[in-house]
Amino acid sequence: MTTTTAAATPVAAPRTGVPDLQVEVLADGLDHVWDMGFLPDGRVLFTERDGGVSLLSSTEPGATVTPVDADFSDVLVNGEGGLMGLVVHADFDRTRRFSTCQTNQVEDTATDIRLVTWELSTDATSATRVANPLLGGLPINPSGRHSGCRTTLAPDGTVYIGTGDTARGAIPQDLNSLGGKVLHIDIETGGPAPDNPFVDDPNPARRLIYTYGHRNVQGVTVQPTTGDVFSAEHGPDTDDEVNRLEPGANYGWDPSQGGTVGGYDEDVPMTDLERFPDAVAAIWSSGSPVEAISGAGFISGPQWGDLDGALAVGALRGQKLLLMRLAADGSVAEVLTPAPLDGEFGRLRGVRLAPDGSLLVSTSNGRDDKILRVTPV
Repeated sequence: MTTTTAAATPVAAPRTGVPDLQVEVLADGLDHVWDMGFLPDGRVLFTERDGGVSLLSSTEPGATVTPVDADFSDVLVNGEGGLMGLVVHADFDRTRRFSTCQTNQVEDTATDIRLVTWELSTDATSATRVANPLLGGLPINPSGRHSGCRTTLAPDGTVYIGTGDTARGAIPQDLNSLGGKVLHIDIETGGPAPDNPFVDDPNPARRLIYTYGHRNVQGVTVQPTTGDVFSAEHGPDTDDEVNRLEPGANYGWDPSQGGTVGGYDEDVPMTDLERFPDAVAAIWSSGSPVEAISGAGFISGPQWGDLDGALAVGALRGQKLLLMRLAADGSVAEVLTPAPLDGEFGRLRGVRLAPDGSLLVSTSNGRDDKILRVTPV
């Protein structure tokens, strides 16, 4: 009797080395693209800071842009403020909901920074508010300065929110204020996530706080393999920071010097370990000059070779993408700056890993802004 053995299906060897990167323009002619969120069908919602949400038809070259009709008349657009962070709810298939973060006004007067929840119509041409606000009362500077407003979905469907200190000295260390913090909330209720470090505090504001002592958080992201949370924030003249967040921890920014000085003293250290010996030091800081780092996201997938697991951080002033390879203990082992994204597209704002494994990066130059698709080649 003769027997035959089926040939085994070849298995591709894992990619090694740092790949070259290809950058393609998915959309252009935009204005300060701040954030992007992915729908289950492969389309992409994105915000523009001057007040608008649009829909990108895919994450492939040739995608088209369609504005979403929604009322953003109460968005205060001034300086660093406007329509900013965006998250697509984990149950979008059922609810068609997404949330945005904005500087808010009533009758031309600045009121607060808030999260608003929307429901996208079935034909995706319009959106209506279903929670206004989902979370309100975040401090605001009428000039828009240090508005923060970066939102990121956690694996369990809750949301992390990076906030700014609104350039007021006492706010970062004040646990009764939501400014200069990373918050962690239930996206359905706007209340605290159940495992928050101060969840049993009698003060409702404190219950929402995940970490404090921040200056102006511009990026928040969750590491897929560990669930650890990382933030990117602006320093003054020195020391932008990337931080690995520990629940309840102080990150040491205190321009009021413990309330001993008035105004906003930016000569203090970003992480003041002398005043706060228990403050958590950054895993990376820019030194001088600052890069004005912004959105952050983890790269994931074997196609990325040695970049699999790297933290990608956009830089506004630096006009580049920083790729940070992390050591096993969460520290930054190496920082790479890929040439195709070093000064070629201007200020880089949003950084999000798409479901197809590509990295989407947005520009924030104020004219002919773009959404870029970055892939390994």
